[in-house]
Amino acid sequence: MSVRIRLQRHGKKGKPFYWIVAADQRSKRDGKYLEKLGTYDPNFNPPIVDLNIDASVNWIQLGAQPSDTAKSIMSKEGVLLKNHLLNGVKKGALSQEDADKKFEDWINDRNKKTDDKLSQIQKDLSEKKKKELALEKEASEKRKLAAIAAAEEAAAAEEAAAAEEAAAAEEPTAEEAPADEAPAEEPAAEEAPAEEPAAEEPAAEEPAAEEAPAEEPAAEEAPVEEESGSEIEEEKKD
Repeated sequence: MSVRIRLQRHGKKGKPFYWIVAADQRSKRDGKYLEKLGTYDPNFNPPIVDLNIDASVNWIQLGAQPSDTAKSIMSKEGVLLKNHLLNGVKKGALSQEDADKKFEDWINDRNKKTDDKLSQIQKDLSEKKKKELALEKEASEKRKLAAIAAAEEAAAAEEAAAAEEAAAAEEPTAEEAPADEAPAEEPAAEEAPAEEPAAEEPAAEEPAAEEAPAEEPAAEEAPVEEESGSEIEEEKKD
């Protein structure tokens, strides 16, 4: 039976969480396994790994073949290094104490690098947060200035509207003078009676109708003639 060290997927959708297991190569990826060696959580930076190094080395010594992902994780955790040192001890190239010391030094150096990386990540995050706060503050100042400018524009618009209303309120008083002067123009409207003589043309003809009295002296000529006749008679009597 060939043993495979691989990752078995767990966790929710979008948030994977893996178990590092030693399983029969013929079994399904998420099926039965022989031993759970640790966990791998890629949802953090750097990813969180909890691995049993001694059990992993033991399975490798028994001939288990890790997958590419499992091999990368085990290399970062020092499993492959410890397996290499153990093989050197078996060959007599170094003692167990030297192997343990070298592995411990490597672990300390790895932890230091991890701590430096974490501190750098935290520093980057803090700087990023400061930049975001500065940008947010700048945006807030811009919003305040924009609000002040808008308020000033609104005040100016209100003043202009008030001025227009005042001007509109004063316009009727300015127009009242022509309205008061309207009676002065009434004579122009009363010019119609001045034109009545033109409409009363028969009045102009009345003198022609009164010519009859003008002819009365001609009618009175008869008495004059009578007087002349009487005078003639008187003269004859004389």
